[in-house]
Amino acid sequence: LEDPSNRKYSHYLSSRPEKWEIDAIKVIIQLARDSGCRVHVVHLSAAKALSEIEKAKEENVLISAETCPHYLTLSAENIPDGATLYKCAPPIRDNDNREKLWKGLQSGVINFVVSDHSPCTPNLKAMETGNFEVAWGGIAGLQFSLPLIWTEMKQRNLTVGQLSYWMSESTIKFLNIKDKTGKIEVGNDADLVVWDPGSEFTVERSQILHRHDVTPYLGKKLYGVVKKTFVRGNCVYNLGRFSNPQGQEVTRK
Repeated sequence: LEDPSNRKYSHYLSSRPEKWEIDAIKVIIQLARDSGCRVHVVHLSAAKALSEIEKAKEENVLISAETCPHYLTLSAENIPDGATLYKCAPPIRDNDNREKLWKGLQSGVINFVVSDHSPCTPNLKAMETGNFEVAWGGIAGLQFSLPLIWTEMKQRNLTVGQLSYWMSESTIKFLNIKDKTGKIEVGNDADLVVWDPGSEFTVERSQILHRHDVTPYLGKKLYGVVKKTFVRGNCVYNLGRFSNPQGQEVTRK
C-alpha cells in the first residue's frame, strides 16, 4: 500500500528543507574563497540563502546566482495535494519566500532568470496516483517563461528593460559572449523576439508546443504573446510555426 502522505505537497516540501540548500551554498562559497575559483548557484529557491550570497559578493568572492520562473511565480500554499505537475527540486516554497526572491533579483543578488525547462512523458509525473515520491522532479515551462515573468513584473510595476536584462543581457554577460548578442546594437546578432506585452491569454493545452503537454501552468492567465522569434536574423518561429533548425555552435571566449 502506498503511504498516503506521499500525496501531500507539504510532505514533499519538508523532505527538501531550505537548510540543505543554504548549507550547500555555504560550502561552495567557502570553496570559492579558498581557491579563487568562480562558482555559480543554479535554480535558487531558498530566499534565506540570499544573505550568504550577498555577503560573498561584497567580499569579492567570484559568485553568481540564478533563479527560475516557477520559483518566482508559484507558491507552496497554492499547490494541491497530489498535484505532481508542480514537483521540482529544489521545491517551490511559500509565498513569503517567493517575494524575497523577487527582492533578491531587483537588488542584484540574483543575477538572472533561466527556464530550467525539464520536460518528461506524462507517465513519469505519476498523475494518476499523485505520488510526489515517485513523480519526475522537473517543470516544463520554456514556452511560457517570458509571459510568466512579465505577468509578475507588471504587477510590480517593473519595466521591459529590466525583463530584457534579467532574461537576456545578464545571462549573456555571464556566458561572456556579449560581443555578439544580448542587446539590440549594430554589429550584434539579430536574436530577437517580437511580442505584444499588453496582450493577455490563458494557457490552454492546444497552445503547448513542446512534445509533451505536461505543465502546471494550464489555465493561468498571462500577459505577453510571442509572435515571432529570430535567431541571427532568421525567423525560427512565426505564429505557432517553426522553421528548419538555425542553431550553430556558440563558443565562449
